[in-house]
Amino acid sequence: MRDGRIGSSTPNDWRREEWTTTHMCAASHDGGAPSSDAPTPSTSGSNTGPDVLVSSSSARSGSGSEWHVEDDYDVIVVGAGHAGCEAALASARQGCKTMLLTLSLDKIAWQPCNPAVGGPAKSQLVHEVDAMGGEIGKMADRCYLQKRVLNASKGPAVWALRAQTDKVAYSQTMRHVLEAEPNLEIREGMAVSLEIGKNDEVTGVRTFFGITFACRAAVLTTGTFMNGTIWVGRQSMPAGRAGEAASTGLTEALQGMGYELDRLKTGTPARVDRRSINFSALEEQPGDPDERWFSYDERVHVPLEQVSCHLTHTTAETHRLIRDNLKETPIYGGWVDFQGPALLSGPRYCPSIEDKIVRFADKQSHQIFLEPESRSTPEIYVQGFSTGLPERLQLALLRTLPGLEQAKMLRPAYAVEYDYLPAHQCHNTLETKRHSGLFFSGQLNGTTGYEEAAAQGLLAGMNAGRRAQGLELVALTRDSSYLGTLVDDLVTKDLREPYRMLTSRSEYRLLLRSDNADQRLTPLGRELGLVNDERWGMFQAKNARLEVERTRLRATRVLDDHPVALETATVSGQAVQRSSTLEDLLRRPHLHYDVLERNGMGAEGLSRWEKEAVEIDIKYAGFIARQTRQLGQVQAKAGRKIPDDLDYAAVATLSLEAREKLAKVRPRDIGQASRMGGVSPADVSALLVHLEVARRRAEAAEKAEVGASHAEVVVTAKAAAAARSLEKAAVGGAAP
Repeated sequence: MRDGRIGSSTPNDWRREEWTTTHMCAASHDGGAPSSDAPTPSTSGSNTGPDVLVSSSSARSGSGSEWHVEDDYDVIVVGAGHAGCEAALASARQGCKTMLLTLSLDKIAWQPCNPAVGGPAKSQLVHEVDAMGGEIGKMADRCYLQKRVLNASKGPAVWALRAQTDKVAYSQTMRHVLEAEPNLEIREGMAVSLEIGKNDEVTGVRTFFGITFACRAAVLTTGTFMNGTIWVGRQSMPAGRAGEAASTGLTEALQGMGYELDRLKTGTPARVDRRSINFSALEEQPGDPDERWFSYDERVHVPLEQVSCHLTHTTAETHRLIRDNLKETPIYGGWVDFQGPALLSGPRYCPSIEDKIVRFADKQSHQIFLEPESRSTPEIYVQGFSTGLPERLQLALLRTLPGLEQAKMLRPAYAVEYDYLPAHQCHNTLETKRHSGLFFSGQLNGTTGYEEAAAQGLLAGMNAGRRAQGLELVALTRDSSYLGTLVDDLVTKDLREPYRMLTSRSEYRLLLRSDNADQRLTPLGRELGLVNDERWGMFQAKNARLEVERTRLRATRVLDDHPVALETATVSGQAVQRSSTLEDLLRRPHLHYDVLERNGMGAEGLSRWEKEAVEIDIKYAGFIARQTRQLGQVQAKAGRKIPDDLDYAAVATLSLEAREKLAKVRPRDIGQASRMGGVSPADVSALLVHLEVARRRAEAAEKAEVGASHAEVVVTAKAAAAARSLEKAAVGGAAP
């Protein structure tokens, strides 16, 4: 018997069994009477009550009612947030039969905090997900309210596209995409435990109401829902988000399986009614007239009417009111009994307004952005104003802001704490180290942000599908993508606060630009089955156009009296040589492709994005070549593999802290080991020496073994020859 079920305990057998229940309500729905020996139904609401699921052969002698056989799946994804949606699509697009299990069908891909996509480093993640066949970029392009490019005055490596999105349209559109995807089914339910086979492999997911769905791989993307609790001042309630129940049971199941869990905190500000705002007192922030796009698929490049955001700021009265009531907040009041440092482990880069007032006491004012949430609702998101203060004080605070003197609050700000699993328990494929076929993704891994979640979801879903098909799993390196950097940081570093992607986290950001994400990753997406024929054809056609244009720019020469040369000299402030190629001209600073077009030297049939990509490649060719050389030098040492079974405790030259951290994470190579907290450069050197000594000893032992084998062969041959001589002599002596 396993988990209350009677019958075969092997996965392949119990998947095919038909289950019936002794629940009295089930019998009454079927029109029959409950069996006389049926147990009393549970009234506690718990899924661990006396209800027993039995095989159909046992049930036929009882009530006679049979339950429908649940299908089994290649992959089950738990949670339909941004990670879950990408994971489910990635799995299904590889041909795997996939189920997406969600607490609410009405909240798929919901944006519970700021409804926005992109920003520094986050936009690069979105471009990369799109390049590999993911969906978040297309969703943002279809559902945007406003778009702006951040860091536009800097180099292309840090350009960041950000879109304010319509949260209602975004959720509805994503649901339509999921429902239209072959091989993908969506089901409402709460996962409470996992089925594990005799070889520590995942074989199923069990729900709160006792249904077990069989699978070959599972992806957990539970967001903030695992034992989630929301706080408004001193008041709290179990919830994953405001108005949505928390997920219970799964934390305890994972702990029972040996996983380490901890708590994190995040929060969201109040929403106010746009009809109560005095916009004439605010600074308007319209979208960029020159719109850009997240997706490389130009079929979704459909311009929409943009909606402005607005800017206000805190006042002296705002600061006074907060300082006078700090004791009413969970952090500064110190009256909440959290488990561990949960309250202090909030997002470093998204502090509450009271944190700003305390930490930057000398600052007279802080910017506050008022951002629309949808075309169909009057809700305005008050960015930069999240707080832990009680609801009765929140409205008073809001009304100290210019333009919000008569504001009506539609939803209060709240904080949420939730369980997460430190990601060092995963490989860089996001498969767990303890159980084959089990993957963790999204905020469950300790990240913050829709973009980080979506990127992890794509990788986890892709690898879950490959695990279900018996294929080798795929990992992305730091030099290949921001996604590779993100995952490497998560599984390498023992993070105890919400992780946010930043451009500064990547040492290869000059190579990992938004404009070349498709060049880097679309071939991989195609190889893995995530990029369909139509999208692949578009990519190949684009590459062909780019190559033709690069060749043309290298081959076309102009004299110094040509109009394009004259304008180049004027724009760049440098004289042009007697004869120069168009590539030479375009390499100059402050000179852009439109100069060629104005003088009749541009190319026909290229999109704006293709012209920009060609220009960037030419302008930064020297820098890119230098970083590529540096990358090769670093990889020579960093790529050295570390044996999976290395006994770090036996490496006496390592510090005690390094031994402990290395044994916990078990890095795959020297590069990953060098990025771990608690592992110093001296420890890395000691590890390299140890590996080299071990290599030489292994070589010496191998040579000695080969020599011994050779000597044995020689001795054996000599013995055989001697035996033959003796035999001949014996035969000769016996002859007449």
